[in-house]
Amino acid sequence: MNDDARTDIGTPAPSSAELRDQVERTRDELGQTVEALAAKADIKAQAKEKAAAVKDQAAAKAALLSEQLREKAGQAAHAVKDKSPDPLLEKAGQAATAARADRTALLVGAGAAAAAVLLVRRSRGRRR
Repeated sequence: MNDDARTDIGTPAPSSAELRDQVERTRDELGQTVEALAAKADIKAQAKEKAAAVKDQAAAKAALLSEQLREKAGQAAHAVKDKSPDPLLEKAGQAATAARADRTALLVGAGAAAAAVLLVRRSRGRRR
C-alpha cells in the first residue's frame, strides 16, 4: 500500500471522524426506515385512522342531507300553502288556536288514549 493511504479506486481513505459521521447518518436513516415500516405494520392504528375518516365523511354527508331535507320540506310547505284553498287554511288555523287555548280537553283526550293503550296491552298480556 502507498504511504498516502489511498483506497483501491484512487480516492483518499476516509478519516475516522468521517467514518463516524457516515455510521451516524446510516443509523439515522435505518431508524427512519424502521419507523416507517412499523407504521405500515400497525394495523390497529391504520384502522382507527380509517374509521375516523369514515366517521367524518359520514357526518359531513349527514349534515348535507339534513340541509337538503330542510330545504325540500320548506318548499313542500310553501307549495301546500299556495295550493290550499283559503277557507281550509282559515279552519285549520282556527282549530290550532282552539287547541292551544283549551289544553284541558287535549290533555283529557291524550290521557284517555294512553289509558286505552294500557288496557289493551294488559288484556293481551293475560291471554298469553
